[in-house]
Amino acid sequence: MVETEIQKRQHRGLSKLKIIQRTITITIGALLMAVGLEIFLVPNQVIDGGVTGISIMLSHITGIKLGIFLLILNLPFVYLGYKQFGKTFAISTIYGIIMLALFTMFLHPVPPFTDDILLATIFGGIFLGIGVGLVIRNGGALDGTEVLSIVISKKAPFSVGEIVMFINLFILSSAGFVYSWDRAMYSILAYVVAAKAIDIVITGMEESKSVWIISDVATELGDAINHRLGRGVTYLNGEGAFSGEDKKVIFCIITRLEESKLNTIVDEIDPSAFLAIADIAEVRGGRFKKRAIH
Repeated sequence: MVETEIQKRQHRGLSKLKIIQRTITITIGALLMAVGLEIFLVPNQVIDGGVTGISIMLSHITGIKLGIFLLILNLPFVYLGYKQFGKTFAISTIYGIIMLALFTMFLHPVPPFTDDILLATIFGGIFLGIGVGLVIRNGGALDGTEVLSIVISKKAPFSVGEIVMFINLFILSSAGFVYSWDRAMYSILAYVVAAKAIDIVITGMEESKSVWIISDVATELGDAINHRLGRGVTYLNGEGAFSGEDKKVIFCIITRLEESKLNTIVDEIDPSAFLAIADIAEVRGGRFKKRAIH
């Protein structure tokens, strides 16, 4: 009974710590996105996709502060997000959007770091992408376009990615009418840079990959992967559907940077082995941390 109570206290402590960590990370993400917008993109008349892009153009046309549009236009999507993903997502998202709106208002008087349109586009996209990626990794969002796309995809024969792309191409193209067509092209470039930055933040620089190997010398291969890569392997028992023969299957997790070395190991030991490698977004638990190679 005492141990159970201690475990409950530890769980509550971990939950509070996780909430604090999530709050700090979302705050940093909102700040980075605000820097990308107010210090780089907006002063140089470059926009982002989604609700953010619409907010930038409306702010330019009306003279009303960007933060106000970011807050007002995203509110309906927060409600949609609550219906689709639950309370935690909605709270994280509304907090992130409020912080983003406040930071953009605070940074608006700050002069831009550069007047070079290309530098502003690239660095604005990087800051924006890192900020959005941090918030997404912590269960929230800073733009309602993705939420809307998920809702539409359930009623239309299109994927979420296709709907997001269509919406953003329409919004980014609109920059040509509000500003100029060269600004519209720079806006597309900023969107591409931001999208890549988001992917890097979410998957990490050392993107993890799952590896499946079927070989007649599976034990030898597994030992080589263990000793030369420092990665643990798991052996699974399989059966060939055509031959009916028992097969030993190797499963392991590596990083993107280790893929070439793994291919070399397989080619050296069993060039005829069946090898399948797939990207994975996250690895938890187990002993994925690399063992030191002596």
